[in-house]
Amino acid sequence: MAALVISATMMAEDHVMAAARSPKQTTDSVPQTISLSLSEAQSYAVNQNRSLKNASLAVQEAYAARWQTIASMLPQVDGSYSYSNYLGYSASMETAMGSFKIDMPNVGALGVTASMGINGQGIVGALLNNIAIDMKKIALEQSESQLRGSVMSAYVSVLALQSISALLDSSLVNIQDLEFITQNAVAAGAAEQTSADQIRVRVNTLKNSINAQKRNIELATNSLKVLLDVPVETELVLTENLDDVLSPERVMTLLAENFNMENNLNYQLLQKQVELANRNVHMAGWAYGPTVSLAYNYTNQQYYGEGGMRMTPPNVIQVSVRMPLWSSGKRAAAVTEKKIAYEEAKNTLSETSDNLAIQYRQLCFNLTNAYETYLNEKDNIEVSQRVFASATNKYKFGASSNMELTNASNDLINAQSSYVQAILSLVNAQVELEKFLNN
Repeated sequence: MAALVISATMMAEDHVMAAARSPKQTTDSVPQTISLSLSEAQSYAVNQNRSLKNASLAVQEAYAARWQTIASMLPQVDGSYSYSNYLGYSASMETAMGSFKIDMPNVGALGVTASMGINGQGIVGALLNNIAIDMKKIALEQSESQLRGSVMSAYVSVLALQSISALLDSSLVNIQDLEFITQNAVAAGAAEQTSADQIRVRVNTLKNSINAQKRNIELATNSLKVLLDVPVETELVLTENLDDVLSPERVMTLLAENFNMENNLNYQLLQKQVELANRNVHMAGWAYGPTVSLAYNYTNQQYYGEGGMRMTPPNVIQVSVRMPLWSSGKRAAAVTEKKIAYEEAKNTLSETSDNLAIQYRQLCFNLTNAYETYLNEKDNIEVSQRVFASATNKYKFGASSNMELTNASNDLINAQSSYVQAILSLVNAQVELEKFLNN
């Protein structure tokens, strides 16, 4: 049971940490009871989970960053107004013909400047932003796939634990009946007190197992609530059962599906990294390219008073071309660095391509093994239930010993625990293969 508690805890570890860092959710808009099927729970989590919302916001941030890069190459217009008061000061000028005084009237100046500059690095930078957007979208898809898989694991964990709890409750009722019968037999002198005490130990053992299962159900339910991002006081009602969510047909379909590497999200992300590295080479190379700038300036001066000299032209157009000439090898080293990074990215992609094929075969093996184990454990628990029922009936009529009943009870508890572990292993293996195939 300790392993089961650890498994249920680990399923939502990352999401618990994310929720702890997020502001507390208000409960006014959340109903007291939520009834969800598995698909509804997954959709609910996608819509409500804050970590996924942050991943979606990251995509919007990438779009905003791209527009900033593009806008920096488009015309930029600035306006200005200034007012100068010289407080009656007059400028004096000495010449061969004498001295002259020039009054300095108050002056107001209105100016408008329009400018734009284009270079190769800016254009490549806009293309880099497009790649960044694609990478953010892939990361969002990965986060959503991870969240859906975690919700499925948590959902099935709750169902499995509830199923086992119901089986233990049924077993407890049967063995309590035996305890009552044995106590009556002791009172009538037909049985020894030792037999009744041994039955009482079985009752207490089952009660402890039931209490442990209830705690495990609460833990798994809270893990599911964290993934759904609902308050802990909200009651969750799961509308599906184990037979609904554990589909042999789905397992067989996954195992029969052909692996298309282009659909794998990790492979797509590495492809974008290779493309990004290639663009960085072009970006570094454009450091040798020219920068073309165009500017227009309009100035209108208004004098308030007599005098004043209009020395500033009202309209000015400037065109400039700047070409880098010498950087002591700095730009060449930058280009070399980006080319090496590009080769590293290509090598990583090639290595990953080989590893993904091996990983696919391993995931198929894991799912096949988990499915076979699940079928065996499901059969084991059915057999253990029949053995326990048979031992109980025999004990009622004195045809079996207390030891036989104890062994049958222990076998049933162990089979139930192994059955839950087999279910979780099957679901986790199915989720991992679905994420790998991007289904």
